[in-house]
Amino acid sequence: MSENYKTIKELADELGVNKQNVQYHIKSLPNKERLKNEKGIILLTIDEQNFIRAKILKVSTDKVLADKVSTDKVLADKVSTDKVSTDKVSTDKVSTDKVLADKVSTDKENNFLIEKIKIQEEQIRDLKEQRRNGKEQLDIKDSQIAQMQNLLDQQQRLALQDKKLLEEYKAENDRLKVLKMPSKDKKENQSQEEVQTIKKQMEALNDKIKGQKQLNNQVSKKWYQFWK
Repeated sequence: MSENYKTIKELADELGVNKQNVQYHIKSLPNKERLKNEKGIILLTIDEQNFIRAKILKVSTDKVLADKVSTDKVLADKVSTDKVSTDKVSTDKVSTDKVLADKVSTDKENNFLIEKIKIQEEQIRDLKEQRRNGKEQLDIKDSQIAQMQNLLDQQQRLALQDKKLLEEYKAENDRLKVLKMPSKDKKENQSQEEVQTIKKQMEALNDKIKGQKQLNNQVSKKWYQFWK
């Protein structure tokens, strides 16, 4: 067999396709009559081989280009998806960082407010303590003033009593002198009983003056203890 002729299988093996692919393109040949060998196998001439080869190579090239375009599209979509995913991750990271920063800022503000509240509470406690101490001091001063006023009133009463007793004592003394002194207006036979009565009144007055002196001494001791 001449090397210029090839069977369908030989051409298919050469082009790396199956026999059906070659048979499909044989239908497009201008010459409808086929050359066959002694076994009835179709033989393809050089022109027929070149025609079918061009068809198959064009289809393969178109397929490769289409596959390449599809692959490029897939790659582009993947790059776009990866970019979207990367952008989302980046956005999520920025959002997370902002949330963390806000939380840190909020925690700092909360800590500052807590410390400020503690300081204010301590100041309030100090003011309350000062107010209690001031009230206690005022109560002590009021009590001291009241005691002093009582002592002054008591001293005034004692002074009035002393003055009254002295006046009574002076009057009794003057009366006694009058009784003892001889007088033309007085009767010499004045009864001894009247003299005794006057003496008793003088003794009672002396006892009263002694009691008043003791009371004055007690008041003086109170004044001493108050100012001590």
